Amino acid sequence: MNCAPLKLINRHISGIIRKNIRFLEVFLKFSKLLLLFLILLFVLILILYFMGAFSKEITLTTYTIDSEKISGKLRLMLITDLHCCLYGKNQEILMNKIAEAKPDAILLSGDIIDDQRDPANSFLFLEQAVKEYPCFYVTGNHELRTGKADLYKEQMQEIGIHVLEGENIVFEFNGKKINLCGIDDPSSGLETMQLDSAFSGIDKTLYTVLLAHRPERSHIYQNYPADLVVCGHAHGGQWCIPGLLNGFFAPNQGFFPKYAGGLYEFGDMKEIVSRGLDTHRLIPRIFNPPEIVLIEIR
Repeated sequence: MNCAPLKLINRHISGIIRKNIRFLEVFLKFSKLLLLFLILLFVLILILYFMGAFSKEITLTTYTIDSEKISGKLRLMLITDLHCCLYGKNQEILMNKIAEAKPDAILLSGDIIDDQRDPANSFLFLEQAVKEYPCFYVTGNHELRTGKADLYKEQMQEIGIHVLEGENIVFEFNGKKINLCGIDDPSSGLETMQLDSAFSGIDKTLYTVLLAHRPERSHIYQNYPADLVVCGHAHGGQWCIPGLLNGFFAPNQGFFPKYAGGLYEFGDMKEIVSRGLDTHRLIPRIFNPPEIVLIEIR
């Protein structure tokens, strides 16, 4: 009897079995590594959680600026990037946090309204804020993205908010006069025209604040006689490492943004960037809690 065909079949079957065994060995090794990675990731998330890395509690950051143009003290509250978030029933957490700081006025530097969410929460905040404090507003990219920016501006003006779009006003707080200038987000295509208009004929003896949304445009703002520029937009760079990393990624700046949040100086001009209040992004904020900013000018 010729056994050659049987031997060939046996060798073929043995080869298939050996290949499958090797595949199973590789698969089991990969599975173990994947399981180890997932366990370590879970432990890391737990550690970060208990360290407060994902805190959504509003922080109040205070900056003090000295200027000979101001006699006494002026306290300005910077609010940015609310993105229709809700802080407690009727926004009471946010309103209480603002009240603790006792500001003279509120500056709203864009993205108070989000293009993907119902604006009701934002107007719930605005309607209360304007009853307590003078409020000044400029658009961010998200308001313009809605296609309803003009409507929202009208609604804000109707409840008493000062909407700044390429203009300046002299405002008096407790006997102290300052210039307040404001421009729409540059996605409007009106940035240069509005800046020229806002600073036209301005009284340079008064302290001048420019409300703008995007901090990375500081090289443009420096061409105008602003003492202080207030911005948002960067969301604090989303991820931070205390003492090491001020931000990982910000829109229009990319990775490791230079202007993620804080006080920056450019000769006689200062720029303050708020980390904002948005907490609804798919990517969580890490060691980067929502922020409101008190600016004390004296």
